[in-house]
Amino acid sequence: MTSPFLAPIAKFQPEDRILGRIGSLEVRLAATRSEIEAAQALRYRVFVEEMGAQLPAEAMLQKRDFDSVDRYCDHLLVLDTALTGSTEEQIVGTYRLLRQEVAARHDGFYSQNEFDVMDLVSRTPDKRFLELGRSCVLSTYRIRRTLEALWQGTWAYALGHGIDAMFGCASFPGARPYAHALALSFLNQTAAANDEWNVRAIAGRGLSMDMMPAEAINPRAAIAAMPPLVKGYLRVGAVVSGEAVVDTAFQTTDVLVMLPVKQINGRYLNHYGADASRFAA
Repeated sequence: MTSPFLAPIAKFQPEDRILGRIGSLEVRLAATRSEIEAAQALRYRVFVEEMGAQLPAEAMLQKRDFDSVDRYCDHLLVLDTALTGSTEEQIVGTYRLLRQEVAARHDGFYSQNEFDVMDLVSRTPDKRFLELGRSCVLSTYRIRRTLEALWQGTWAYALGHGIDAMFGCASFPGARPYAHALALSFLNQTAAANDEWNVRAIAGRGLSMDMMPAEAINPRAAIAAMPPLVKGYLRVGAVVSGEAVVDTAFQTTDVLVMLPVKQINGRYLNHYGADASRFAA
């Protein structure tokens, strides 16, 4: 029997265009249901088999990470075209992209289950937002080139849709926040969002990231303790929430990352091209 979580929204058709190429890596949006399911299977391999997440019974049975939000998102794929086999077998990385206007027509943003992102959206009505989620790369492809492909695709997509700011949950492994006290405190002291961009956790779920005094923090050690995606966000120019949230299902400690387009580090704009042309297809 087909799960209602697997069926796309009626008449929902993601765009079908290649967003960039770097060597044998191609980044584009999923164009078929089978490609989306392959991305979900990749997410299962990483989140469940590697990181120990506990998903709903149906997802565990089918060995795919899926939820209702998948039906109306665009799914960014990184494929290694040098691999033999079908397109689905070439997928080595994925990202889930959700535009504000699409979220408003359906069930909202995924991260609003942990953070009050609707407060941010409502107090900045002149901005267009893009939620980034479910970042996932096979372990053997967690190298700079794959991350560049993901960023190329995301940047090209954001430009194409006139996005003003991106946001999404970034995860630290494990459901014990104080195990990450060094990194979380460093983020709080060096990359905290100002009043315009700060987002609080949903009431009762937030934990202050101000865990250690500044004089006790070794910046180099703090950065080394961060997941690669979080370090990547910082290099690009992102800011973070002042609170963290524990996701018991995924066994992670999450922070909300905000990236206003106008604050993107100029070095990265030069690298990818202000019009995302450097690695364009």
